[in-house]
Amino acid sequence: MTAGTAPLWIAEADVASLLDLGEAIAALEQGLRLEARGEARNMTKTHVTWQGGTLHAIGASFESTGIVGTKTWANTPRGATPLLVLFDAGTGALVAVIEAFALGQLRTSSISGIATGRLARRDARTFAIIGTGEQALPQVAAVAAVRPLASVRVFGRNPERRAAFARRVEEGLGLSAVAQGSVAEAVEGADIVTLVTRATEPFLRSAMLARGAHVNAVGAITPERAEFEPDILDRCNPIAVDSLPQVQRLSREFSAYFEAGGRDWSRVTLLSALVDRPQARPEESDLTLFKAMGMGISDLALGVHCYRKAMEGGLGRTVQLPKRVEIRLKPQKCISGGVRHE
Repeated sequence: MTAGTAPLWIAEADVASLLDLGEAIAALEQGLRLEARGEARNMTKTHVTWQGGTLHAIGASFESTGIVGTKTWANTPRGATPLLVLFDAGTGALVAVIEAFALGQLRTSSISGIATGRLARRDARTFAIIGTGEQALPQVAAVAAVRPLASVRVFGRNPERRAAFARRVEEGLGLSAVAQGSVAEAVEGADIVTLVTRATEPFLRSAMLARGAHVNAVGAITPERAEFEPDILDRCNPIAVDSLPQVQRLSREFSAYFEAGGRDWSRVTLLSALVDRPQARPEESDLTLFKAMGMGISDLALGVHCYRKAMEGGLGRTVQLPKRVEIRLKPQKCISGGVRHE
């Protein structure tokens, strides 16, 4: 950041015009490489829940760029308004505030694309998507970006929505898509399976998956959620995650397998350790699995790229921050807890 530069507010429309899926994947791959070299660090995700909602906060630092950032949002049944805030690592000055709904969709789909590119078989052609919400279409696009899909199978609990989603895949992405009547039908014989739901009980069982499949599990990011039966992990090599501390703290699926089962966490590999391997899947692998919890490095990688493009293209609006003021410290008479203080 140049000294004296006013911070930017970058709106959703600007983000959509500045980033496409290919750029997002490339930016995130670079962020993962920085993590692998020890030049990018995650702030472990924190959250608090209440009836009907969850408040989240994640963040990261990029030493080589001189920028740190944090993203926060309150997820409720009526929506969310995520914001990514960038700061100058040297001065603490505000660099930018980025409206981060579209950015969040791009980073979540991009990391699935990166994992699929490293872990799915090279001849994978059949894809099953479980879940038809706002994250689902970007997930299909990301997998299609790294494998030439011949068909897409769709399952969601609502028959009308899953049929409508299959049409969106065909019309928007030009892929053959079919709505299926159950999870089992959708994943039978599928080469790649992505789970992107808000399920609170596991619905994917080991017996449903064909040998050679790759699974992206990206929907269950808090302990009250779960998408797959933990015994699926018995068949997986490798098991990759975006953030090990967050998986250990917040994934019910992994806790049930590793902690309750007394198993060794050394089987779990960071995706950043695989990013420079064009193919990280051993030939003898039965299944591979990638578990994404969402991490600050992902958001910061896309946020920094978006900010730089906004500066170059003159997008976003400058934010005028108020001058600091001194607070009044002169003793005043007040009442606290029923006691008068002088």
